Amino acid sequence: MVAFVKLIAGAFALADKVVPSSWLSLTKPEALIAAARATPSAASREGLEQLMASIGVESDLCLFGKVSLHWDTIRLLKNAQMIEDAHRANPALGAAPVSGPLFILGLPRSGTTFMHSLMAEDADSLVPRNWQTMFPAPRPAGFDPAKDKSARAVDQQLQLFAGLAPGFREMHPITADSPQECSEITSHVFQSLRFDSTHRVPSYFNWLEAQGHDDAFRFHKLFLQFLQNGTPGRWVLKCPDHTFTLDSILKIYPDARFVIVHRDPIAVLGSVAHLTEVLRRPFLNNIDAGEIGAQVAARWTQGANLLLAFDQRADVPPERKFHLHYEDLVAAPLAAIARIYAHFDMKLGSDSLAAMSRHCEARPRGGYGKHAPYLLENFKLSRPALQAAFAPYVQQYCQAPR
Repeated sequence: MVAFVKLIAGAFALADKVVPSSWLSLTKPEALIAAARATPSAASREGLEQLMASIGVESDLCLFGKVSLHWDTIRLLKNAQMIEDAHRANPALGAAPVSGPLFILGLPRSGTTFMHSLMAEDADSLVPRNWQTMFPAPRPAGFDPAKDKSARAVDQQLQLFAGLAPGFREMHPITADSPQECSEITSHVFQSLRFDSTHRVPSYFNWLEAQGHDDAFRFHKLFLQFLQNGTPGRWVLKCPDHTFTLDSILKIYPDARFVIVHRDPIAVLGSVAHLTEVLRRPFLNNIDAGEIGAQVAARWTQGANLLLAFDQRADVPPERKFHLHYEDLVAAPLAAIARIYAHFDMKLGSDSLAAMSRHCEARPRGGYGKHAPYLLENFKLSRPALQAAFAPYVQQYCQAPR
């Protein structure tokens, strides 16, 4: 309870620093929709209206869920407005290219976060950091998160959230300066699959599937250009949800490159369902484990089929795709990284390789704690049914010699 009170107080204190105090009186989804209508972004307005309508009917929010929804919504609106204003004031931001970004794809819990963290150790790589998606700003050379006000605030939030969501730290060990997923960027226009992780929003999810992700990735590019601050670099981006947004990614970034990490889906689905349960627990009064299991199984059966189809796309030639198995990544991470760099003809300097090596030594198992297996039965999942559903994907990527 003490952690709960501190987190609420911290959320309001942080919100008070970045939004007008008059906005803090907004407490209902209807009021947040009204606030969104003041923004010039039509994409933000429609996305927020759909999200709030879904939450209002389909999510039973607890007290913290209501407080955090209020603060998070206002933060996202203000951040998006600030980035759009910055582009209008400085057209050079939008003129700077985002060339050949490297997107890391794969099923959840397949080592993509570990890979992203390793590649972030390369000084030539740009990655969006946790604190940058909360308080957008370029990351200067020699950045020290311990001395940065925004990074310290985000670290405090992460510590408090870990107290509210037991198991989160072990399943997803991150700090303010860790690389962050792109779903946090696209959430700024309320067209992000991130909301489905923390809330029960099936109608919003269905709307987003029909809407597509073009608007989200147009904003995504504005966000990266803002972080670049006029100096282009080599972006390395990661999010399991990229599997469902590939058409939009290729529309906005036609020269994008892709690393696809593969792992046996049966080995991860229990963990994916459990993480979803952990993420929803602080926000919702009622959680149905069986419903989560069914949702996760259906979603990632679709995702596995999309990865199979992506491999056959003629508009993304083999030289722009690199396949890697999870077991190879964790057995010899530096060798795996070297293979990726060689495939894309990227230079891997000795300093970067040494930094990656230190990262591996400092974070055995990628920083993940040991735990008992997450049982499929806890989420009413049938192993034989899953094996049948994922058979084409497993036969293609998880059984062939590597």
